Amino acid sequence: MSEMITADLVDLDLSAETKEAAARALAERMVTLGRVTDLEGFLADVAAREAQMPTGLDGGIGIPHCRSEHVTEPTLGFGRSAAGIDFGAPDGPADLIFLIAAPAGADDAHLTILSSLARQLMNAEFTSALRAVDDAAAAAALIRGDESPAAAASTVPEGTESADGSKNSVAVSAAASADTATGTTSDTTADAGASGERPFRIVAVTSCPTGIAHTYMAAESLENAGREAGVEVVVETQGSAGFTRLDPAVIAAADGVIFAHDVPVRDKDRFAGKPTVDVGVKAGINKPAELITEVRGKAARGEVSAGSAPGTPVERSGDSAEGYGTKLRKWLMSGVSYMVPFVAAGGLLIALGFAIGGYTVNKAPSVMDHFVWTQADSWGALLFQIGVVSFGFLVPVLAGYIAYGMADRPGLVPGFVGGAISLTINAGFLGGLAAGLIAGGVVIGIQKVKIPAALRGVMPVVVIPLISAAIVGFLMFVVIGKPIASAQKGMTDWLNGLTGTNAVLLGALLGLMMCFDLGGPVNKVAYTFATAGIAVASPSDSAMKIMAAVMAAGMVPPLAMALATTVRGRLFTQTERENGKAAWVLGASFISEGAIPFAAADPLRVIPSAMVGGAVTGSLSMAFGATLRAPHGGIFVVPLIGNPFLYLIAIAAGVCVTTALVVVLKGMRKQAPEGTGAGGADTAIAAKVDSKEPVAA
Repeated sequence: MSEMITADLVDLDLSAETKEAAARALAERMVTLGRVTDLEGFLADVAAREAQMPTGLDGGIGIPHCRSEHVTEPTLGFGRSAAGIDFGAPDGPADLIFLIAAPAGADDAHLTILSSLARQLMNAEFTSALRAVDDAAAAAALIRGDESPAAAASTVPEGTESADGSKNSVAVSAAASADTATGTTSDTTADAGASGERPFRIVAVTSCPTGIAHTYMAAESLENAGREAGVEVVVETQGSAGFTRLDPAVIAAADGVIFAHDVPVRDKDRFAGKPTVDVGVKAGINKPAELITEVRGKAARGEVSAGSAPGTPVERSGDSAEGYGTKLRKWLMSGVSYMVPFVAAGGLLIALGFAIGGYTVNKAPSVMDHFVWTQADSWGALLFQIGVVSFGFLVPVLAGYIAYGMADRPGLVPGFVGGAISLTINAGFLGGLAAGLIAGGVVIGIQKVKIPAALRGVMPVVVIPLISAAIVGFLMFVVIGKPIASAQKGMTDWLNGLTGTNAVLLGALLGLMMCFDLGGPVNKVAYTFATAGIAVASPSDSAMKIMAAVMAAGMVPPLAMALATTVRGRLFTQTERENGKAAWVLGASFISEGAIPFAAADPLRVIPSAMVGGAVTGSLSMAFGATLRAPHGGIFVVPLIGNPFLYLIAIAAGVCVTTALVVVLKGMRKQAPEGTGAGGADTAIAAKVDSKEPVAA
């Protein structure tokens, strides 16, 4: 760790009062040493990671960290605050703050070193020594491992207590900082070994979004708790430095399983059929003893997981910070994310079919019966019919993967069945949403039923698919299908009847939604609403107008940012100007996410400006009567757009409006005191925009 932290990266009198200010103070030291190239961009990445999950830990520790393209080499900054800074830990403010900066392409060796630090933070002697040290160079040496905690604490009077209440008098245990990615076990108590009684055995998996800090801290915490409880704990850390799978014999001999994770557990089926506790990674850090007690209780009652133990949000009962509104959004987004590729492929194929074969191509006979290799009409019909088949998967895929997001793989069968029934009874998109949620709920309910051991092997293959598909089918056909189909028809009729002012207002609303979070949940709601309307062989004129307005508005933010960096480059950083060049292509291709780097750096100016421009474009597109059969493609599908010239004018108007607003607002910012730019509260909001991206992972 000698290259990662030096005395220049240590601040033993950190005066910051907020976590944003603390990160900025330590990051400025990294910038001075050339370890970070763009302060604001790096802080935006830190804030984005913080928004995914607070990085405060029990015991007075804050560990903000991220991967970032603005970091030149793995770097660690350390600050000690006398007043304490709130990083969201349950037990109060943090006085020890570590800022970990990892390059986007950090190698395994560096990540392993950073993970070792994370494990050390679970050692009370190490943190006590850091609270006692009075020299920056000595603190850096302690963190690097050049000096032992016992030596660093020797200057403190015997018996004094640190801020976390621990005594400053013991050396670090080498076993406590061993890397459990290799499958090492915690020590059991002497009593268990002396008596010859076999200890309770637990296998655990820990993982977090970045795979740098919380992954290894949870592993260390679980191992320490296991030693205290006389339990064997073997942990597989699925971190950024890779992971070594636990020996199958170790898993087979285990009495229980603990998953402490915020990203999906890889190869989860290995642990099926055992008592399982599934929680977020912070629970593994903050309450390991409770998790061990819980899994032992499940084992005593004979409660085991059926098939692959669910690792989805609904099963994370230990993560109390996640409400059902957040869970519902994740389930729906799971379905939408799997559906979008079918939309893009099927929609573009249908659009190309019309372009090649003409607008009567939807009446062409099946290409199985009539296909002439030398006729353009036959090729147009072929593309159109392939696209129609692809579109036929939209609702089943949506429903199936909503259920998958709720109940993992057991939810796929009833979800797909429910989605297919939705198409059969003309319940459409709304029916698919309902079918997915019902299917996931039914599977979760079945999994909670205690069943005989003899049936456990056939549960995921036969019993769960059979029962869940039957229940979902009954509900869709007999109970809720008809009301949903009626609601779908009513909404379709309403859209077909929109004209004049109502249509313009709808276009403005869709434009606002498309530009609010740039590819996030709100954006996807508007996009899914539009694509659902054209997901038929012969979409209505109103549905094609809505699709046109949505795509036009979605192109505005990146194009506007590209134009703004061109006409007023001095208002943007060098990195933003480089991003602006790419934004031309991204915007032209209808990739709204091209504006995310700008929104992350300055959300309070960029996002409202983009929303205004998007609303202008959406309303003008509807007013001009532009239509679009393709769900994607940007300017590359302009030949398939009705009233293409006016459509491009609508996009240009929105781009100009957004560019003008951004330039004016950023110009006003130049009058603000130095240091009040895009950091602080702005980056905290930026994190909400960008948390769906893997920028900090």
